[in-house]
Amino acid sequence: MAYDSNNVFAKILRGEIPCKKVYEDEFALAFHDIAPDAPVHVLVVPKIDCVSFDDFSQIASAEFMKEFFSSVQKVAKELGLQENGYRIITNHGPDASQTVHHFHVHILGGKNLGRLLP
Repeated sequence: MAYDSNNVFAKILRGEIPCKKVYEDEFALAFHDIAPDAPVHVLVVPKIDCVSFDDFSQIASAEFMKEFFSSVQKVAKELGLQENGYRIITNHGPDASQTVHHFHVHILGGKNLGRLLP
């Protein structure tokens, strides 16, 4: 799938759509999900054009990947999720219910999240 530069996350990254920002650096932007699935539900979006994790792993340099996932960890720490735990999720394709075709990581926490799948 080709990258669509008009997807909602691309527009958020460009400042065309507002978000409730949690964290930002040169590699990532983190913001609260507008339809949270847990008491804490934050999205971390890389600042490169990539559709999915598969795409990200092919496009991003090793250094960019390291820094992006370091940003994910910083966000989880800033949100105070380290002590009781959190889950990170990324969706790839229709079977995983990917709805925005810009790679992103969900950080969920703030309660016992139970098993990964029922």
